[in-house]
Amino acid sequence: MLSGCILDYLTKTMGIDRPSICLIGLGGTVSAHHADPLELCDYQSGHYELADILAKLPALNELATIYPYQLSNVSSTAISLCHWFNLKHLLEQQLAQPHIKGAVITHGTNTLEETAYFLQLTLTTDKPVILTGSQRPFSALSSDADFNLINSVRVAIADSARGKGVLVVANDKIYSASDVSKTHSYHLETFQARNGGPLGSIDADRQVRFWQQPVQQPLAKPEFRQLTAPDNSPFVPIIYSHAGADQQVIEALLTHTALDGLVIAGTGAGRCSPLEEAAIAKARANHIPVVMSSRTGAGVVLPIACYQTLGLITLEHLSPQQARIWLILELLLKAQSGSLTVSSNAASAD
Repeated sequence: MLSGCILDYLTKTMGIDRPSICLIGLGGTVSAHHADPLELCDYQSGHYELADILAKLPALNELATIYPYQLSNVSSTAISLCHWFNLKHLLEQQLAQPHIKGAVITHGTNTLEETAYFLQLTLTTDKPVILTGSQRPFSALSSDADFNLINSVRVAIADSARGKGVLVVANDKIYSASDVSKTHSYHLETFQARNGGPLGSIDADRQVRFWQQPVQQPLAKPEFRQLTAPDNSPFVPIIYSHAGADQQVIEALLTHTALDGLVIAGTGAGRCSPLEEAAIAKARANHIPVVMSSRTGAGVVLPIACYQTLGLITLEHLSPQQARIWLILELLLKAQSGSLTVSSNAASAD
């Protein structure tokens, strides 16, 4: 196998055919700008489009033939279920073409892990799909945007990345979409996999190295891959438990909203207060599915007797935000099979 350095040299200087990838832009800090190159917190997301980035980073076109698609250009706080299904459709359309070896998606880091997990559960492809972003604006001094993009393309064209599911590349590390979280507001090493660690890295010799295989996905359902964009997005909020938590928020949701499902970010191993338990019992009596997760950021949530009595769903290692995505897909699956109407208090994943 040729080293990364040698392959880059041959591709650039000797006309060896470059692999082709699609590059999909959704926006975020990786496309952000501020006139002051030292400004790292107050900047304009979505300033640069993919065409601008490609012009400023010729190294990307030296690695691969890039087919850019500007799907959106927004802060990742604006990403919705509609964006996810549009992205899934575009990816499946592009990756079905034999000459496309993989895909790279630029995305704001705030909700990048959620988009990655949605794609992990719904995409049908064994080609590499890479999400990346940056903690510093594209215009900043020593921005991480440049190398995150370059490394993402390196992973997308690597034969070793095939069949590993959706991946996140940041700060020279490669993570599985199933086990990655943003863990710091500003530091470059924000993305971590607290349960299993990174799958691999991109090293100084430009070589992509995988150290381990991604874990199997027992919670993934093949039927999720057949889902289509809904007319209405299921309403599934996350309730963050804490010391002194009472029933008021859950009861307000039951009374005043068209609640489809509920995720509890419980304390410790997935626990909530007695008053919250009473409110959850009311939700279950109304056939509202409730998932118990943990706010800790690592570890598994296991079923215990009292929660089994309530009929709570536990999803092992899933973070609250991942659990929400799983429950939304489960609700859509039932809705699109005709056994459930979403955005109604009659909704149930039972």
